[in-house]
Amino acid sequence: MNQLFQMMGNNSPYGNFMKQFSEFKKSFTGNPQQQIQQMLNSGKISQAQYDQAVQKANAIKSMFGM
Repeated sequence: MNQLFQMMGNNSPYGNFMKQFSEFKKSFTGNPQQQIQQMLNSGKISQAQYDQAVQKANAIKSMFGM
């Protein structure tokens, strides 16, 4: 099990988030950028929502030095 996950504990809000994210990651298939673009093209998300998601993703990437 991931050490970060163990440090946060299963009952903490972060532990629950990590568990949910892990489950999401296991079930996700395909190209994320392509799926987001399809959601944008179909109107499921707005351009503003897309832009906000990109900003958040870039912030997370910078935290991990990517």
